[in-house]
Amino acid sequence: MDKKTVEYARHLDEKDVLAHLREEFYLLEDKIYMDGNSLGLLSKRSEKVLLDLLHSWKSLGIDGWTEGRHPWFYLSESVGEKMAPLVGGQSNEVIATGSTTTNLHQLVATFYQPSGERTKILADELNFPSDIYALQSQLKLKGYDPEEHLVRVKSRDGRFLKEADIVDAMTDEVALIVLPSVLYRSGQVLDMAYLTQEAKKRGIPIGFDLCHSIGAIEHRLHEQDVDFAFWCTYKYLNGGPGSVGGLFVHEKHHGVLPGITGWFGSDKAVQFDMSHTMTPAQDASAFQIGTPHVLSLAPVIGALELFEEATIQRIREKSLRLTEYFLTLIDVELKGYGFTIGNPMDETRGGHILLEHQEAARICKALKAEGVIPDFRAPNGVRLAPVALYNTFEDVWKTVQILKQIVDEKRYERFENKRGVVA
Repeated sequence: MDKKTVEYARHLDEKDVLAHLREEFYLLEDKIYMDGNSLGLLSKRSEKVLLDLLHSWKSLGIDGWTEGRHPWFYLSESVGEKMAPLVGGQSNEVIATGSTTTNLHQLVATFYQPSGERTKILADELNFPSDIYALQSQLKLKGYDPEEHLVRVKSRDGRFLKEADIVDAMTDEVALIVLPSVLYRSGQVLDMAYLTQEAKKRGIPIGFDLCHSIGAIEHRLHEQDVDFAFWCTYKYLNGGPGSVGGLFVHEKHHGVLPGITGWFGSDKAVQFDMSHTMTPAQDASAFQIGTPHVLSLAPVIGALELFEEATIQRIREKSLRLTEYFLTLIDVELKGYGFTIGNPMDETRGGHILLEHQEAARICKALKAEGVIPDFRAPNGVRLAPVALYNTFEDVWKTVQILKQIVDEKRYERFENKRGVVA
C-alpha cells in the first residue's frame, strides 16, 4: 500500500491498540490538534475528578481534608505515587507539588552547596529560559555572579547537544548540574544514564527537567541514580493549564532538610502540633512548600488513570511510529518546499517534530487558519506533536497535505511573519 495515501494512514489507525483512548478526550471540533507538547487536551476523566473534588468541598467543607474519595491532606502524596511509574521512581521518591520553576528553586536551594573551588552550576545554552532564570537567581542569592558561575554548554549546530561536550564541561569547579531530558526546540533526548554516570564519577549532583519528556518517553530515574528531577503536568500529561507540577528526589537523599522549608513538608503525624521546630517528612514529600492546590491537582488524577491503562511503554512505541510516519511524509511531500527537519531522525527524538522554515511564524498562523493547531518556537521553528493518546495517523497525513497546500499556494503570505503574544 502506498504510504502517501490516506488509505495507508487509516490502515495504521485500524491496527492501533491505543485508538480507543481518543474517545476519552474532548477533541476540538474541526481541528487537528498538534500542540499537545505545549498544552494537552482535556480528558473526560480529568473533568470527572475535578467535579468530584468540587463536590467534596461543597458537601464536606473542611472535612474534605481527611474524608471523601480523594482526601486533600494526602493528595500530593497519592498523586505522586501514581506519577512514579512514569519517571521510574519509587512511590516515596515522587511528590506532586508546586510548578516547574518553584520546584527547580527548591531543588537547587537544596542540592547547590558551593564549597572551595566548586562554585559553578552547569547547564546548557539550549535550555528553556525559565530554568536559566531560576539558576541565575539561585546563584545571586548565594552571592555569585551568574555571568561567571553559570556555565552553559554550547551547541555545535544550534539544534543539538553532544553528550561528550557536556561531560567535558564537568570540571572540578562545578557544584551542580541541571539539564533538560528533552530539548524543547529540537526534541533531542539526552542520554541521561550516561550523563548521570559521568557526573557521579566526579562527585557532582545532577538533576533533569522532564517537562518535555514525562508522558512521552520512558524514564528510569531511580535505577539510573539521578539525584533529582522536576516537571510540569500540562503538556503530555494533559493535566490542564497551570496544573500542579512534580518532583523526584532519590531516596538516598531523604532525610536531608530541603533548602526551602514550608508547612506541608512536615511529617504529617506532627504537622498540626504547630511546633516552631520543623520535623520534615522522611521522603520526597518533605520538598513540598505550601498547601496542595487541590483543584489544580484534580485533573491530573484523571489524566494519570489513562496512562496507567495505556502504559508508558505502549505510548512511547506509538509516539515513535507517529513521528516516523510524519518524517516519511515530510520527506516525500515537502521536499523542495524550504523546510529543514530540526529534530533527530532516529529514536533519540522525543514526542514532537521540528520543521524549520524562514516563514515559520506565518506558516503557523496559516496552519491555524486551516484548522491545524501547531506551535511556533523562535526563531524559525514549527513544532508539531502527534500525541499518542489522541492523535491519529490520519491526523498526520492531513497535516502534511495542508502544509503542502499552504506553501504551494503561498497562503502564508496573508499573515505577518511575526509570532503572536503566546506563540
